[in-house]
Amino acid sequence: QVQLVESGGGLVQAGGSLRLSCAASGRILSINRMDWYRQAPGKQREWVAIITSGGNTIYADSVKGRFTISRDNAKNTGYLQLNSLKAEDTAVYYCYAVVRDWGGFSNYWGQGTQVTVSS
Repeated sequence: QVQLVESGGGLVQAGGSLRLSCAASGRILSINRMDWYRQAPGKQREWVAIITSGGNTIYADSVKGRFTISRDNAKNTGYLQLNSLKAEDTAVYYCYAVVRDWGGFSNYWGQGTQVTVSS
């Protein structure tokens, strides 16, 4: 089995920064893609960013230019750097990964980490 564990969330003032981490552990041969999603209170979960196995990145328009997704393949860890935070960025942030293990490809979600931006 594979586990994804997010960390790095917290309370920050508007304009501030946070760095989220998503550490994958378990029977991992490689991580194909890693995404970040977020879910604000009373809203549906929305996609934020993706980084592919080749390092290509795509961002939602709402975070483009402010957030940066990256990964460390040696550590099986993904990151999301959040800069110039706004109150509307307040949400639980989840990482999602497609992992190749001995049985093939499977997808996994982390438990989420809370980001609260005060205005």
